[in-house]
Amino acid sequence: MAVPFLLLLQAACVFSVGVGLWVVCNHFLTAEIPVAIGHPMKLRVLHCIFELLVTWGMIFEKLRICSMPQFVRFVHDLVPLKEDPDVLVTDLHYGTIPVKLYQPKVSSCTLRPGIVFYHGGGAVMGSLRTHYAICCHLSKKSDSVVLAVGYRKLPHHKFPVALRDCIAATTHFLKSLNTYGVDPDRVALCGDSVGGGMATAICQRFLGCPDLPKIRAQILIYPSLQAMHFQLPSHQQNKNVPMSSQDFAFYCWSALLDVNPSWKSTILEGAHLPAEFWEKYRKWLGAENIPERFKKGTYQPMTSVPLNEAAYLETSHTLDFVNSPLIAEDEVVSQLPETFIVSCEFDLLRDDSLLYKKRLEDLGVPVTWHHMEDGFHGVLSTLDMGCLHFPCSTRILDAMVHFLKGL
Repeated sequence: MAVPFLLLLQAACVFSVGVGLWVVCNHFLTAEIPVAIGHPMKLRVLHCIFELLVTWGMIFEKLRICSMPQFVRFVHDLVPLKEDPDVLVTDLHYGTIPVKLYQPKVSSCTLRPGIVFYHGGGAVMGSLRTHYAICCHLSKKSDSVVLAVGYRKLPHHKFPVALRDCIAATTHFLKSLNTYGVDPDRVALCGDSVGGGMATAICQRFLGCPDLPKIRAQILIYPSLQAMHFQLPSHQQNKNVPMSSQDFAFYCWSALLDVNPSWKSTILEGAHLPAEFWEKYRKWLGAENIPERFKKGTYQPMTSVPLNEAAYLETSHTLDFVNSPLIAEDEVVSQLPETFIVSCEFDLLRDDSLLYKKRLEDLGVPVTWHHMEDGFHGVLSTLDMGCLHFPCSTRILDAMVHFLKGL
């Protein structure tokens, strides 16, 4: 029995080495690293780790051991948390929804600001643990009470489960502000990536809720704000940039919204939506709303293509304002609270932020905008990654803290 076991172990080792070598050759050596990235080798290493996790996840999924999202989340949640002696962190459940509450340990004679944080990760990765350091620093440096929401994710929970979890947890928090010593006039909703999209969707949703405290501000870190236009300049320029390539972003989008991935080429060229849609929403989605300096390089204006009716029938639910808060009506967007937006130059989703910024400003909503010229999607999550930390993440956090202190 020992010989077959040893042979099996050797085969597993050889296979593991082969997978590692394939990832290194296919991603580490060939990754498209923008020249303006300040630490290109760090990004190569980070990208290689990311691709290795995804590759192993796909292998386990093919073997029916577990899904790729489950494997990736299992591995990234193995990283031990670094406790902050100045922040009290409490694990709670609002019904079945896990949340983490962050409170500064130093006593305060006044009510503190409150922040509800929705983590990013495309509903594939990300968890309460991956954003632990961000929430700790945010609570400590801004002297705020932070509630992070552990919403349900793929593969078992597709849209709108995550949003419903976030709405339920936020409602519970807003009704319990006295318990946590939070000022009801200074509550902000905050999120990165898909979490940023949920933050503004919830802000829009709560406009008609007079029984809840009014949201003071929304903080959107490279948010995902629309699910229909994939030919914007940032999509063309950054489709191969590590951490949020077009292929991975489409995987997240199609899995979350339960769209068959076989429609990928049709959707990317815009053939899944009728001409009347583009005519109606061009005023908000058109590239003419983006400053010229962001249209450099390989950008080519979108061309008109015939409608694929079958694709339209399968993807029409993406037009819901909840999926695409960027195209909510003017009477909704004009009522939104003061907004803080961070965009990153080397981010597939960069133009979502630029388009939303213009819409908000045109409708009279105060906007504080920070653009990271050396930033990429997900960079804030490197805040506490040691040797893989990017200075850009600290600048983003400092800007968030400065904004919060001004509320």
